[in-house]
Amino acid sequence: MLKLFEFFRSSASYRVRIGLNLKGLDYTSCPVNFRKDEQMSEPFTSLNPAKLVPVLETGDGWSLAQSAAILEYLDEVYPEKPLLPRDDPKDRAFVRQCALAVACDIHPLNNLRVLKYLVGPLGLSDETKNEWVRHWICEGFEALEAIISAHNGQQARFCFGDAPTLADCCLIPQIYNARRFEVDMAQFPILERIDKNCGALEAFAKAHPDAVA
Repeated sequence: MLKLFEFFRSSASYRVRIGLNLKGLDYTSCPVNFRKDEQMSEPFTSLNPAKLVPVLETGDGWSLAQSAAILEYLDEVYPEKPLLPRDDPKDRAFVRQCALAVACDIHPLNNLRVLKYLVGPLGLSDETKNEWVRHWICEGFEALEAIISAHNGQQARFCFGDAPTLADCCLIPQIYNARRFEVDMAQFPILERIDKNCGALEAFAKAHPDAVA
């Protein structure tokens, strides 16, 4: 049985929940309470010295951290309902480009540990912290909106093609974060449409933080 060590509101955990659900895989959720700093102490630090979620245990004594690595591992081991296009390496590269635009360019700048550092050691106000988050989300979303439009057109249903992929697994949790920080998503109509289409699918609805908290 797969085990997912996660925090319900962690974007990276949310991504993996979506991927597991899209593939129809059963797993056991093992909550790590970031509100109580459980990620900072044993036994979790032995599981992941980086003190971050998610971590996937595969049931054979092996575990893996980093959401993108976990999702690609799942796609290789459980190839049904692929998260990456199978036929064209350019299509796979495009999906990875969109996914990594979120996972590498946007999300790290509004990760919880970064925000704690901004208001802690750096002494920024909550208002300034929130403006920081909104700035980097909007800058990243502006670029992603243009990338998806150029590839798929203005009426894109998902980040790529007519079915959700790795890119959507990454995008939807970041849109959830954007709304938490009061980003006006109306300025990103393509991303907003993709979010609506994904939200209509059970795999995404079951993975939503409100559904697992």
